[in-house]
Amino acid sequence: MAKTSRLGMLFKSTAVRLSALYILLFALCAGFLVIYVTGLSERILFNQTRDSLMEEVQEIDRAYERGGIPLLIRTMERRSRQPGANLYVIAGPAGQILAGNVAALQPGTFDKEGWTRFPFAYERYNEIGDKRRHVAVGHVLNLDNGMRVLVGRDLGEPGKLRLLVRQALMVALLIMGVGALIIWFAIGRNALKRIDRVSAASQKIVAGDLSQRLPVSGSGDEFDRLSSSLNEMLGRIEKLNEGLRQVSDNIAHDLKTPLTRLRNKAADALGTSDDGTRRGALEAIIAESDQLIRTFNALLMISRVEAGSIAAELSEIDLSAIAADSVELYEPVADDAGQRLTADVVPGLSVRGNRELIGQAISNLIDNAIKYSAEEGREGQITLKVAKRGGGIVLSVADQGPGIPSDMREEVVKRFVRLDKSRSKPGTGLGLSLVEAIMALHGGRLELSDTRTDGTEPRGLTVTMVFPAVTP
Repeated sequence: MAKTSRLGMLFKSTAVRLSALYILLFALCAGFLVIYVTGLSERILFNQTRDSLMEEVQEIDRAYERGGIPLLIRTMERRSRQPGANLYVIAGPAGQILAGNVAALQPGTFDKEGWTRFPFAYERYNEIGDKRRHVAVGHVLNLDNGMRVLVGRDLGEPGKLRLLVRQALMVALLIMGVGALIIWFAIGRNALKRIDRVSAASQKIVAGDLSQRLPVSGSGDEFDRLSSSLNEMLGRIEKLNEGLRQVSDNIAHDLKTPLTRLRNKAADALGTSDDGTRRGALEAIIAESDQLIRTFNALLMISRVEAGSIAAELSEIDLSAIAADSVELYEPVADDAGQRLTADVVPGLSVRGNRELIGQAISNLIDNAIKYSAEEGREGQITLKVAKRGGGIVLSVADQGPGIPSDMREEVVKRFVRLDKSRSKPGTGLGLSLVEAIMALHGGRLELSDTRTDGTEPRGLTVTMVFPAVTP
């Protein structure tokens, strides 16, 4: 039963149906080819026979003109004794055979001068009474004295050649048909196996295992291209699903504390009759609410960027100008924090992107650098660079802060992830997540490295945004 079901599935597959259609078309074309080639070979042989007979008729006619009946008879007797000779007949005015190498002819053969309208039957001398049928075509020549001459050609050999050609074509067709059937079943069976593997992987994915991927054979055919595209989609879905799960966990963990503080301050404001205390509590509530609003705005921005809804707003922009404007904007902030913000920008470098998003990403990097670059009471150096590198353009922000351990750099770009030593500082843990999402939207990447590589502490942190070059 399973074998029958599998065979039924085989015949339902698109590959097998296409193969069957190709075989049918091939069979029709091959049948037409057999008929055409056979007919063509028959016509060629018939034309060759006619040409050969015409030459013989002309020679016999010339012999009659030169030497009359005696020379005509000698010429025909000499030709009739040659191997593979044609049919030679001399008949009287009434059609009775007077001489030749034929014992009897089909009645009516001599009725019309010229080519016989249809093939005629005849009997050979050594086969009188034999039931075997011999057929020939010929040309009738009427002489001046009323006698008639027939030069004909047996159709047996052309018929055998025609049959041989037809048999050869039929055998070739049979061999090709068997080969096509074998290929048909092989292709269908292979396609069915690949579809079964895809179905098995799909069932695991539907069951919730998003780490599964559709099989790719490496042949580069349409199945592989489809599987690769679906695998990319699954990878994207898995990443978004993991991000959603992580965000849910982090929201429950990181927003619980500010919401608790918000509730307690509201309760304190209700429990006091002092207007000053109540006003201070309400102001603290507003500040906490603003921080929560900023957090959710950042989450919405990340979701919007990751969804690609801003991709249509990309255009060619001057990255050097945006970087210079950002440095000019944050210089007073850096001075107030005891930092020195400098720029090393190659002018005129452009990328394809969204001006607002890239400006937001640069602001996040500079803000993080100012916040974490130096310990209290120590002047720090922050450098923003824009330059060409390889086939792309890079923008880096380097500080002299404590840096980030190499084993934590993949974690800090996730949402709400903050190192323990930075939890005492204001922030949501969404800044680098937003920057990474913006770079993914722009077809670039985010790189984190140490500012100092000589082993001294603090090592500092250099965050690099790598943009692809603008294609003309």
